[in-house]
Amino acid sequence: MNKRVLITGGFGYLGGRIAIDVARRTSWQICLASRRNLEVPPWLPEAQTVTFDLSKPEGFEAVLKGVQAVVHLAAINEGESRRFPEKAVETNTIGTLRLLDAAVGMGVERFIYFSTVHIYGSPLAGCITERSLPRPMDPYAITHHAAEEFVLSARDKGCIQGIVLRLSNGFGAPVWEGVDCWSLLINDLCMQAVRDKKLVLRSSGIQQRDFISLHDVGGVVSHFLDLPHNRCLDGLFNVGGENSMSVLSMAQRIVKCCQEVLGYGPQIVRPQPGTSEKSAEFTYDVAKLRQTGFLLQGDMDDEIRKTLRFCQFMQQRANA
Repeated sequence: MNKRVLITGGFGYLGGRIAIDVARRTSWQICLASRRNLEVPPWLPEAQTVTFDLSKPEGFEAVLKGVQAVVHLAAINEGESRRFPEKAVETNTIGTLRLLDAAVGMGVERFIYFSTVHIYGSPLAGCITERSLPRPMDPYAITHHAAEEFVLSARDKGCIQGIVLRLSNGFGAPVWEGVDCWSLLINDLCMQAVRDKKLVLRSSGIQQRDFISLHDVGGVVSHFLDLPHNRCLDGLFNVGGENSMSVLSMAQRIVKCCQEVLGYGPQIVRPQPGTSEKSAEFTYDVAKLRQTGFLLQGDMDDEIRKTLRFCQFMQQRANA
């Protein structure tokens, strides 16, 4: 019998893409967990579904029965965490701790927790490795960092094979139109390109970010689901695409892809940088991830093109 993995937030932006990738690359049986009572999705008909709410720990044991691994994505997003910091603590940190404790109690072998590059602070600058000092600046980053510590502590005590993935800026098309992912930089710009035929940047665009395609994010999860425990090092990994570039450079890349997919190149509109405005060099080091044998294979332009096509589909549906 195939091993079973529970993906919390499995119908979300990351969860959907990760689930499809795990199904394609591995033999794991996938269980998608969501707060809503959703049917098996047409985009992954071989999956199972369960109703799961981080605020209701009394239901955790039933959800975890027969599960060998958990990929934990369910969390309050950045904007909501800022508006409701106490709720962010309750969900992102305490909810993760409760799920982790339940997983240990149910004999789950591996617990993969998705954290964020933002635990390193803001603005991101220099070469950031897993040894860099975390200085989270907002409730989203603070609550994720606290949850990390619980996962790694359980790992170090030998309670469970805990793995923490600090994700940079993942991007790509969602698997279905019900996903709210359009506030993310690249997705927002792709939607603007289709809807408005121009790209409006909220800043001068000179700041540096690291970008990773969702193809590679899914690949990382598939890799760690099957990687022997003795090759998982200390369980803490930066997950980025080795693609540090300015926001403006990314916008220009999207314009190029628009010309290929849509037949036109949208105008970029942005505030000009101030005379004293500078952007620090930024490298998100993933050497430790590569040390486990993982190879980045995602094609950035292909991911952008697929996102543009998805946006085009969404716009056509809206106009119908």
